[in-house]
Amino acid sequence: MPLDASRNSLVLPLLGLLVEQPSHAYELTSRLRERYRHLPVTRSTVTSLLKALERSGLVASRPPEQVGNRPPRTAYELTEAGMADFRRKVEEGLRGGQVASMDFIMAIAYAGVLPANHAASILDARADRLDGELPSPEKERPEGVLEAHMLEAAYWRTIVTAETTWARALASRIRSHDIDWPDAQPTESKEN
Repeated sequence: MPLDASRNSLVLPLLGLLVEQPSHAYELTSRLRERYRHLPVTRSTVTSLLKALERSGLVASRPPEQVGNRPPRTAYELTEAGMADFRRKVEEGLRGGQVASMDFIMAIAYAGVLPANHAASILDARADRLDGELPSPEKERPEGVLEAHMLEAAYWRTIVTAETTWARALASRIRSHDIDWPDAQPTESKEN
């Protein structure tokens, strides 16, 4: 685990699950494993992260509760500072997460914590930025280099193009209210 626990790839989904409901480490571990099968999750890591997040003031523990014959368990909930940090992390992941990266995927998973038009604007800006970073097809391969030695360039162009197309489509769906959004109001599109 990195010295700065907030850089751990489990922090964003962990905070996201706490947005949904306060939980204890065992339950969070189970929910993370169920929802994000591609992430390596252990209860000891979740417990360590929760303690580090509590020391940072991003989560707060509740008094331990005992249910039935189970040992007492400490549930954690997001603090105001934790929610603000969570929103900042989601926005950073949407803006700057590498193409097809886990950072971007986790940010997309929780984009609903941002205001709808703000999230849509970030997605459009990301797509514009990625379009601008792609070299033209004729500049992808240096002169004299066989295409067979540069197949990754065409692959990468396809991945980036797919992501920008998807991001723009999602932004459009958010703005048109074609997708349920937590803060979406019928008058929202008139204001922006």
